[in-house]
Amino acid sequence: VCSELSGQGKPKITAWEAGWNVTNAIQGMFVLGLPYAILHGGYLGLFLIIFAAVVCCYTGKILIACLYEENEDGEIVRVRDSYVDIANACCMPRFPTLGGRIVNVAQIIELVMTCILYVVVSGNLMYNSFPNLPVSQKSWSIIATAVLLPCAFLKNLKAVSKFSLLCTLAHFVINILVIAYCLSRARDWAWDKVKFYIDVKKFPISIGIIVFSYTSQIFLPSLEGNMQNPKEFHCMMNWTHIAACILKGLFALVAYLTWADETKEVITDNLPSTIRAVVNIFLVAKALLSYPLPFFAAVEVLERSLFQDGNRAFFPNCYGGDGRLKSWGLTLRCALVVFTLLMAIYVPHFALLMGLTGSLTGAGLCFLLPSLFHLKLLWRKLLWHHVFFDVAIFVIGGICSVSGFIHSLEGLIEAFRTNAED
Repeated sequence: VCSELSGQGKPKITAWEAGWNVTNAIQGMFVLGLPYAILHGGYLGLFLIIFAAVVCCYTGKILIACLYEENEDGEIVRVRDSYVDIANACCMPRFPTLGGRIVNVAQIIELVMTCILYVVVSGNLMYNSFPNLPVSQKSWSIIATAVLLPCAFLKNLKAVSKFSLLCTLAHFVINILVIAYCLSRARDWAWDKVKFYIDVKKFPISIGIIVFSYTSQIFLPSLEGNMQNPKEFHCMMNWTHIAACILKGLFALVAYLTWADETKEVITDNLPSTIRAVVNIFLVAKALLSYPLPFFAAVEVLERSLFQDGNRAFFPNCYGGDGRLKSWGLTLRCALVVFTLLMAIYVPHFALLMGLTGSLTGAGLCFLLPSLFHLKLLWRKLLWHHVFFDVAIFVIGGICSVSGFIHSLEGLIEAFRTNAED
């Protein structure tokens, strides 16, 4: 995706437009799971929201640094286009394509899981908005997927891009409505419930949720490559992550103070039924409009790696000579939409799925790989504090990733057992 997006001859974007795209990635639907992270982490959960913003901002910058090298004249030039190119460069000369394949798998898992989460959250929100209707959460998920099926016919993202601004505006309206309701109940806020005590079993899941809410590294190489002035990239990363950190921290804390121990996986489930229905319909619209972007990105990664990778492709090209999608190519796209539905039906646990994905691919793409690649490619030029930061991020990221993955998996198994008993 990234290498195609950063192609020459395409109109360049300003730092503000790049920042808007990063904001879309890190201020999305998944902020709804953050109060649940405060429930199990208290003040440490709040600290983690700030810490994750600082680390993700830093790893985003070092990932972009890996795209550049010094030429014979001592000038810094861009020699790579994408995350995959960086990964392949790190594995040269013994395994020239191994790194790229690992990154592609991680990208596909992250993007497909994001699609699944949009279907899960749509079913969850509609079910909780209209509890009196004889429609189950699974049925709402099926209805949502029926609306999303035309995504299989997408040729480009022009049709989707028009909705991104409306999507973000809707998100800010939702945030304002939830925070306004919470402020109206400020007298009853449970400050005594926010503690330094952490739930050892549930807190690692919170780490995954927080990390997943900041993932934008997949899109950064293409965004930086498309900027009119790439030197503004660092400044853009700073203000987008500072804004995200403030908004997320406020939203999570205010929502948790309002509902304390009653805080649910999707925070809008706590709202009174009248407000909840309005907010949830906005949220479902946002989820459905947000689905095509990760879906299209996943399709492009799959098509490029499995069907269009020259002589190394596993399957014949799914596009004809005239550029039209072949019928079996369209069938595969429809199958991917149906797969996201089946996963949403059988694993309808928003926070646990988010924690699992954040621990597995989020920590890998945001913490582990950028710090590892930075050490490998730019080792000779790094100052001691850069080496210290990279090693510390790799170690902390590794511990958080393993513990979060194990505990999220345990949480899902426990949830399945409870459902089976019910």
